[in-house]
Amino acid sequence: MDDGWERSRADEEPGRSGAHLDRGLPGVPGGGWAVEALDLLLRRVGETAEQVGARFPLYADPADGRWTSTGRGSWTGGFWAGLLWLRARHTGGDGHRSAAAVATAGLAPWTDADTATRGLILWYGTALATGDEAAAVLRERAARAALAAWEPTLGLVPWGAALGGPRLRARADGVPGLVPLLASAGPEGRAAAIAHLRRHLELCLPGEGSRRPRPSWRRNEENDWEPEPEPAPGWTRGEAWLLLAVADGLLLGETPTPSGGAEPLTDAAELLLARCGFLTGPLVPPAETRHPDGPRDTSAAAIAAVALLKLARVAGVPSASACAARAVAVLHRLTDAHLTRPGGPRPVGMLVDGCYDAAGGTAVRHELVWGDFFLALGLSALLGRVDLGYV
Repeated sequence: MDDGWERSRADEEPGRSGAHLDRGLPGVPGGGWAVEALDLLLRRVGETAEQVGARFPLYADPADGRWTSTGRGSWTGGFWAGLLWLRARHTGGDGHRSAAAVATAGLAPWTDADTATRGLILWYGTALATGDEAAAVLRERAARAALAAWEPTLGLVPWGAALGGPRLRARADGVPGLVPLLASAGPEGRAAAIAHLRRHLELCLPGEGSRRPRPSWRRNEENDWEPEPEPAPGWTRGEAWLLLAVADGLLLGETPTPSGGAEPLTDAAELLLARCGFLTGPLVPPAETRHPDGPRDTSAAAIAAVALLKLARVAGVPSASACAARAVAVLHRLTDAHLTRPGGPRPVGMLVDGCYDAAGGTAVRHELVWGDFFLALGLSALLGRVDLGYV
């Protein structure tokens, strides 16, 4: 066991569906590895909270676990609040609930920010806050604000200008979280959520002669959509974001097309599963498939695992059983080969080998707060402690 520091050779093994790990599924004996890993992750949450105080962690140095943090949370703040809520669920402690509530309250300024990432921020920052009235009010306010940002002529909520760059853009990471957040705003919000998802799929999914999704688009002066060069096709975290958004769309229930045709989201899920190698490729993919020997991204794998667990719940998805088995295999690999353990020089419970920005060389083998969150969420779901139909 390399304590997560060196890339595991097993990450290179495609086609390992993980059926032999079904004993880790809820209600089946033998899930001790998942219990142990979740405990380590939540221990790390406690250490992180002491280290960052009122700030929001972003990424941590893989050598010593020191966090780079932000004052307002940026697009990742909801994952920190979500981790704190997962810890509170795990321990039941009033102090832990209070800490989670404080972090969630700190996300309030993002409600009116001009960014499609408010879905990532305000859905995942509130969805686990069961019984917290303030979080419910914040989520309702955020849903109304997101719906107000919906532009029917474009068929989507624009990427926005809050994080810099042109406002009229459409990106793969502007869909996850925003689908369930919009849908929580009633029938009008639900319709906007599905339309927002479908419009992004129309843009991003590979067409004839294209292998991978194209994750980023912008509106040009002729009012046409044109692809942006970066992130380029093969950005595996973007592919995982799309799969997660499709899974959330499917979990909303039947959404027939105006013509009464078959549900296109099922087809989108199957296309993504096939084209992006979610069921057959490396369990932990490279951050960019155009650089197969470059850094891997454990956060992309963790997001994909949660998406696969969600797809496994959807009736009518042909690959549902394979999705469940593969999700278990991915979670097991992450905990076995990339999660720091007691006895080493680093803090325990770090999911290392996450890649924030391969092209820019920023935090390419680090612990990432969203990687920690999705690994903890996936393990919690596997153990029956969280219902992914509601998160």
